[in-house]
Parts: sequence; C-alpha cells; structure tokens
Amino acid sequence: MAITSSHDATTASRGDDRRGETRYASHAGDPRTTPAPSDPSVGELVGEISNDLTRLVRGEIELAKAEIKQEATKAGKAAGMLAGAGYAGHLFLLMGSLAAVFGLAHWVGLAWAALIVTGVWALVGAVLFVTGRKRLRAVQVTPERTAETLKEDARWARNRTN
Repeated sequence: MAITSSHDATTASRGDDRRGETRYASHAGDPRTTPAPSDPSVGELVGEISNDLTRLVRGEIELAKAEIKQEATKAGKAAGMLAGAGYAGHLFLLMGSLAAVFGLAHWVGLAWAALIVTGVWALVGAVLFVTGRKRLRAVQVTPERTAETLKEDARWARNRTN
C-alpha cells in the first residue's frame, strides 16, 4: 500500500475505518498508546462513596424505623393497660358508691355483695396500673441500636481515612 500524503499516513497509522471510528494501532512498549493501569478515577471514587453513603443512610433509617416501631408497640400496650386501669377505677367508684348507698339504706347482705364486687374491681385496677406503669417505664424513646451503629460507622470512616 502506497501512502501519498501526510493525511493518508495519519489515517493509516490510526486505523480509521469507513464508519468514521478510530482504532489506534497497538505499538508495544509505546507509553503514549499503552493504557494506564486500571486505577479508578476521582469521579468513580466519588460515585462509589456517594453510593456507599446512600446505602448506609438508608440502612440506618430502616433500622431506626424498626426500633421506633417496636418501642411504639410497647408504649401502645402499656397505654392500653393504663386505660384499663382507668376504666377499672371508674367501675370502682361506681360500685363503691352503690355499695355505700345500699349499705347505709339496708344494713343487709346486698350491700356486702356490692362491697365484694367493688373490692375485686379495685384489685383488678391496681394490678393493671402497676403492670402498665412498669411496662411504660421500660419503653426506650431513643433507638439505641441505631445510635450504636452510627457511632461504629463514624469510627470506621475515621479509621479508613487515616
């Protein structure tokens, strides 16, 4: 193949094909044509860090949601017990009032029966109140595991940059 002009020489060495694509001829040992080692570029590194941080934040949010849901369930159950204690207290007052009325009016067995029922309701109310209060005190408002993993993440990030 005879090369007639400098343009033709450049085209021949580059390996231009008919579609306008350029293919460089491989020159073994030529530093201008040898590709650099596959070190990631700054843009790739920033992209990786961005993806890692996104995954990390999403994971922490999911953990916090799970913890808060669990603690809210505990708080709901304890509040239900306290509401039961309030209802039992209402019944205690109602039955106590009825017992006092019947006791003063008749001085007979009907009043004693009302006092026994009132005593039972007072006992139920006391048990519900004590149990509900104990469970409500056990509820943790802060998501402890999430806070701990955030601390671990911060320690990991500090150690990785050093």
